[in-house]
Parts: sequence; structure tokens; C-alpha cells
Amino acid sequence: MKDRYDFSGAARGPVVPPTPEQTAVILRLDTGVIDWFRQRSNESGGGDALASINGAMVEYVQQQAEGGLEETLRRVIREELRVFAQRSRAAYLA
Repeated sequence: MKDRYDFSGAARGPVVPPTPEQTAVILRLDTGVIDWFRQRSNESGGGDALASINGAMVEYVQQQAEGGLEETLRRVIREELRVFAQRSRAAYLA
């Protein structure tokens, strides 16, 4: 390592500029959320936890645009009713 470095020709800013679809923001997230994404990134062999958070947020926005929560609730209720009906039928036949 050198004692001194010459940064006179250096440019400020990110080494890799963001894509046109991305905007740099400062965002405060709960520590537990960050830890969860970091742990998942580490378990999958490393990676970018921030990219995973962005992916989760993009997926959430897409789900909301497509009916999101309502459709998910309807699907879960249908599945649960199907299981309940099967169990009720089995108990009736037993």
C-alpha cells in the first residue's frame, strides 16, 4: 500500500452508475428486516441484500397493481375451504 495516493484526476460519484430505471434514495428500514435479507443472501451463497429488498418491493408493487391482497386472500380462503370440506367429508364417512 502506498503512503500517498493522487486523486487529482478522480471523478466524484458511484463507480457503477445506476440504470435509468433506478433512483438512489436514503431509506430507513428496521434492523430486523435488513438482517433477514442479509441472512437469506448469505445462505444462498452471497449476494446483494439491497438487490433482494428491491426485488421484494418490485414484486409487492406488481401484486398490488394486479389486485394483490384481495386476490391472495381469496385464494387462501378457497384453499382452506377445500381442505375443510375434505376433512368434513372424511369425518362424515368414518
